[in-house]
Amino acid sequence: MANAPLYSAWIAIPAYVVSALVIYVTSLVVYRRWFHPLSKVPGPFWASITHFYIVKYNLFSERSQFYLQVEKLHLKYGPVVRISPDEIHLADPENYEKLHYIGSKAPSKAPYFYDAFGLKTAAFGTTSNEIHRVRRAAISPAFSRKAVLELESIVQEKSTKLNSRIKDLLDEGKPVDLHHGFRALSVDIVTDYSFDNDYKQLDSPTFGSDFYEMTSELITRGWVLQAFPFLLPLSDLITLPMAKSINRGLYEFLLFRERCVEQIATVKKEIDEGRDKLKHQTIFHQLLDPDASEGHVVPNVEGLTEEMFTILTAGGETTGHAMTVITYYVLSNPDIYEKLVSELKMAFPNKKTNLEYLKLEKLPYLTSVIKEGLRLSYGVPGRLPRSIETPDAVFNGYCVPKNTTVSMSAWMLNRNPQNFPEPDQFIPERWSDPAKTKRLENKYFAPFGRGSRQCLGMHLAYLELYIGIGSVFRNFDQLRIDNFGPQDLEFDDYFGPFFRPTQNKFHVALDK
Repeated sequence: MANAPLYSAWIAIPAYVVSALVIYVTSLVVYRRWFHPLSKVPGPFWASITHFYIVKYNLFSERSQFYLQVEKLHLKYGPVVRISPDEIHLADPENYEKLHYIGSKAPSKAPYFYDAFGLKTAAFGTTSNEIHRVRRAAISPAFSRKAVLELESIVQEKSTKLNSRIKDLLDEGKPVDLHHGFRALSVDIVTDYSFDNDYKQLDSPTFGSDFYEMTSELITRGWVLQAFPFLLPLSDLITLPMAKSINRGLYEFLLFRERCVEQIATVKKEIDEGRDKLKHQTIFHQLLDPDASEGHVVPNVEGLTEEMFTILTAGGETTGHAMTVITYYVLSNPDIYEKLVSELKMAFPNKKTNLEYLKLEKLPYLTSVIKEGLRLSYGVPGRLPRSIETPDAVFNGYCVPKNTTVSMSAWMLNRNPQNFPEPDQFIPERWSDPAKTKRLENKYFAPFGRGSRQCLGMHLAYLELYIGIGSVFRNFDQLRIDNFGPQDLEFDDYFGPFFRPTQNKFHVALDK
């Protein structure tokens, strides 16, 4: 009996722990729902008390389509919606320039969201505005309009190769996989500019579909690392043999990463030793220059690899997707197809000559087609969270404190019916009025973002789009869509529009 009090104390400990946990959770729920600075912002109950409201739609729904759920929330609650305990989403296009501008007080990238990509030393993954300014200044000259114009011969060469592949397949009576073809075009351009040696995706019988599948499978894991950030450092411990037994996609990615490291090390050695035998300047010439910008520290091979991975995955997928969307919509509308082909034939009577970029970008209808395609391809369709750097920012009458996470999305911005009537329709003519176009581009249309975080690759993307789309429609005026419909354009959001393996991929055939 002497041990009874001690025994009772041990029995009571779990009860105390459970009671403390219940009190903590109850207090947290009460605070977040009724006393939090965002408590007056409308939104679902569960979103106001737990971050797992977002996780539910990203990880535990059939498809990763939180961007669609956010749209439904705005229809129910209005222009400002609370989507997590400390994050709000905005639907009003007038707010866009409040989040995306250049300045020391501009909202910074929200760390919890971007750290999950594991690219903290790359300009893209840098959340601090000050550090980002230095890193971006170092690499941005490589993507200036002047630098990109010097790449035209590379883009022309790759585009000619793609058109040759298209012609050969059509002559054989086979459908052409432009879903992977356009992505192969972008990947080969970016890798040539990076390493002076492309990945030869355009030479692959499948246009490098295995590379696309590898990057797609890897990127879809991003939401897992965002929901469970403690897994990120653990992922660095995975070796090639371990990855081979865990997941094929992860194994392929680690092989790809090793390849990147080897290529970067080779280029770096050539430059460091003064034995620069490369055919042209590469992105790494800029990054390895210690005087690239004030405060710039030359990255090590690991840092260069992160920068390269960002450029390759972002540039290859988004531009390839935009070309796919544009081609689908043009071929879906015979009038648009005929009008575009006529403009190109008039501007370039001899289709065997290269289509010069400076001439292409002055063609009004081609320009309208590309703008409309960018509007409906979305780039990054979901939200881009920003952390407010100033106290008491106001959005549609709601005052939010410093460090609040605020986001908007291209999916809603590009489909706002006040700015884009019939928003789901592909209407190039909406860009034909210069005054209206200027108004839209100044405030409501930002396919590459805006402000200090605007996409670095914008000029390169335009070069690819004009030459890639222009050359395809100048060379082929009798194409038809092969076994692909509007439902096949539905996508999941993994920081980019990604199609599911079960969906048909965009193919074209000869319309005899």
